[in-house]
Amino acid sequence: MPYRRLPNTDQARLRALKIAIQRASESDFTEQILPYRLTTEAENCLLKFENTVAQYQANYESKVDANKKYKLIVQTTRMYISHFIQVLNFAVIRGEIKREQKRLYKLKEDSNTLPDLSTEEDLLVWGKNIIEGETARMGQGGIAINCPAINKVKVHYDTFRESQLNQSMHRMSTSRLSGDIDTLRQEVDRVILQIWNMVEEHFSNRLPYDRMRNCENYGLKFYYRPHEKRITPETDQAIEKAAASQMKLELL
Repeated sequence: MPYRRLPNTDQARLRALKIAIQRASESDFTEQILPYRLTTEAENCLLKFENTVAQYQANYESKVDANKKYKLIVQTTRMYISHFIQVLNFAVIRGEIKREQKRLYKLKEDSNTLPDLSTEEDLLVWGKNIIEGETARMGQGGIAINCPAINKVKVHYDTFRESQLNQSMHRMSTSRLSGDIDTLRQEVDRVILQIWNMVEEHFSNRLPYDRMRNCENYGLKFYYRPHEKRITPETDQAIEKAAASQMKLELL
């Protein structure tokens, strides 16, 4: 006899619950296999699980879409910060800005090397440094740097910070929903196991093929082991034939 196995994907879990609930609704009151309590529990479980899975999927798709846009925002912000610092260094080399004023931006006076901008944390730090530095230098009477102007840099920097916060919220929401699904999976598996046990017990006296087909009608899934012989209608016919022969022998 092949063995049964509980669903191992969320869609398979939902399908198993829906099939059992549908079969219960189609059965007459006198032919009910599943008690009303268990059917009601299955319906409530299905509703909660289906809604949570749908929320998770929508949140995940939104996160993927937002992540694509976020990568572009990070790239653009890095470009503007890098470009601003390069223009600042050129202005210092040309003598348009005093070398010691680079300290206002927290940049080294004796180096024209760009700071490390490889991480998002670097962008947060250096974006803040150059915005505050440019504001301080202009407050001392300095002429504003153009191409890019600090206001343009600030727009992209603020967009980057807001997007980073949104990404963090997406991650938290996805993580929370993932935890909710993990908890609900245990509840769903428990309900499915109860349903399948009752169904299999109800048809336990049937012939192998008839029992398996009736169980499968309620959503049970059976799997054959390697080299295991398949159960077919002929299997039941052979058993019935053997039983009939045995009965004849006993009557003789």
